[in-house]
Amino acid sequence: MLNLNDIHLTVGGTKILKGVSLAMERKKIYVITGPNGSGKSSLARVIMGIQMPSSGSVLLDEHDITGMSVSERARLGIGYAFQHPPRFKGIKVKELIELAGAEPKNVCDLLFSVGLCSKEYLERDVDGTLSGGEIKRIEIATVLSRGLKVAVFDEPEAGIDLWSFQKLAETFKGMHERLDTTIVIISHQERILELADEVILMKDGMLRNVSKNDILRHGFVEGCECSANCGKVGVDNAECVR
Repeated sequence: MLNLNDIHLTVGGTKILKGVSLAMERKKIYVITGPNGSGKSSLARVIMGIQMPSSGSVLLDEHDITGMSVSERARLGIGYAFQHPPRFKGIKVKELIELAGAEPKNVCDLLFSVGLCSKEYLERDVDGTLSGGEIKRIEIATVLSRGLKVAVFDEPEAGIDLWSFQKLAETFKGMHERLDTTIVIISHQERILELADEVILMKDGMLRNVSKNDILRHGFVEGCECSANCGKVGVDNAECVR
């Protein structure tokens, strides 16, 4: 469905991605995790076309989309939710979701699907009065409105409180149950990892062959994967494999 073939990305002389190959199937959740600087967000941006790979190819339904722009990929059914969603002063929540492609009659259902009461949010401005969790769930509603083939979420848990994070995890679970969309999430949160059909571990711009169960059981620390259960934060005497 979505295939990344030997993706390399070099920025300013620095190699960010080093031969990444992935095959993603329809209606599955893939969570990409790993230490900071491992290339997770860069890989997500390559999928969306925000960054073009230095070499390699991206295929959607066996069609080569490597050279296509963000807008061209969006028309083919790929969507991207930013780590810090933009705010739009003077635009109402209802207007934003309709601009994303929703029929006016469906806006209330979309808000409900992301855990928001339509009566409280339809006429609110998409500005600084909304919390981090609220703006992220509204952005997910815009993603849902488009009936995407592939939806990419870059660290959706960043900057939101625990209650909002729990609602966010429920929203992803609901998307997975209702839609045929392939969901790609960049995250290191255990609750998100547990939702995944497949967890992809990255380190130093490359994929590491580690199972979902091993990642959930042992976690990882900066610069290594621990072979002992060290509480997912690392300890001085943890035995690591590099």
